Amino acid sequence: MNTVADGLSVDGVHVWRGDRHVLKGVSLRVAPRQLLHISGPNGTGKTTLLRVVCGLLRPEQGQVSWRGKSISSIRPEYQAALAYASHEPALKADLTALENLRFAVGLKRRVEMDQLRASLEQTGVAGCADLPARVLSAGQRRRVAMARVLAMGATLWLLDEPFTNLDTAGAELMSDLLRAHIEGGGAALVTAHHTLQIGAESHRLDLGP
Repeated sequence: MNTVADGLSVDGVHVWRGDRHVLKGVSLRVAPRQLLHISGPNGTGKTTLLRVVCGLLRPEQGQVSWRGKSISSIRPEYQAALAYASHEPALKADLTALENLRFAVGLKRRVEMDQLRASLEQTGVAGCADLPARVLSAGQRRRVAMARVLAMGATLWLLDEPFTNLDTAGAELMSDLLRAHIEGGGAALVTAHHTLQIGAESHRLDLGP
């Protein structure tokens, strides 16, 4: 049986921005085969929370743990286990979709070009593989960013508004990819403004006032 000792724990996290208390004692648990949907209006700290969880921002108080250990004590192991996709697709404009994947995924692990092309195929943008990112539509860039997540082969997905700029077909594809990841034993922390229809192992944390 999967427990939080196998997954992600956030305990009593506080974050201030100047004199503004953005996160106030936030705690959460995400075990394998679970998705946690972080909801709330803009400005309630959803992106800040993801940045804390992925280790880009250190909280003033509280701790983030992975498999029972503080992420600061197992940073290489933790970074190898996670894939983070920010609200912006973060693609290099003059590189092709395939080159963007090769650069980003290559920083994490050795990967073959056919694996990268397979990820683009999974997200429906195989035809964009050799096009520079600057000519892609916003929805296509979002799909390329998701292909990057897939190609990383990570256990834990941290996705900030992954449904932005996606049409109905793209949103359905994103939901299917998340569902497959969870059913395959992965875990995910996802910010989104709308209700997620992922399955029984989808839970919600509202950061609203």
